[in-house]
Amino acid sequence: MLYEVSGDILLSNAQAIAHGIAPNDHFDSGLALALREKWPSMAKDFRHYAHQAHPKPGEIWMWGGVGNARIFNLMTQDGDIKHGNRPGKATLPNVNHALRRLKHAIEKEGITSLALPALATGVGGLKWSEVKPLIEENLGELDIPIYLYTVYHPGQVGKELALA
Repeated sequence: MLYEVSGDILLSNAQAIAHGIAPNDHFDSGLALALREKWPSMAKDFRHYAHQAHPKPGEIWMWGGVGNARIFNLMTQDGDIKHGNRPGKATLPNVNHALRRLKHAIEKEGITSLALPALATGVGGLKWSEVKPLIEENLGELDIPIYLYTVYHPGQVGKELALA
């Protein structure tokens, strides 16, 4: 069940948050930066994971932390960030593959609600009109509320009411 929401995804009451990054991301812009500021250990743990696993576009990495925080990091962007290079742009195949993996992870982990930004449309550079159908196709049939934070309002709690 997908619900479009306006507000600040960091104030979501959803059990988990998912967002797009690049393999070896530095978490230094967009939502990734805000998540790093809220949970600094996540970025540190991701650097360790990336160094060990060498993740590829289309993969996901779940992090769990303080206060039962669960963050699904979706590798939607191309590029191996080294020596200060910027990540590549997101691609629709990467987004689609990551969303398929996310669906399986949600089912496996027993996630009961999820908050998702307008995935891959900021730093990733894709159009929401192209990404939203992929979210609907991959996650729309899940029997949990999925809150799509499509309009960002800093500090504003989104109305996450699941309407029958």
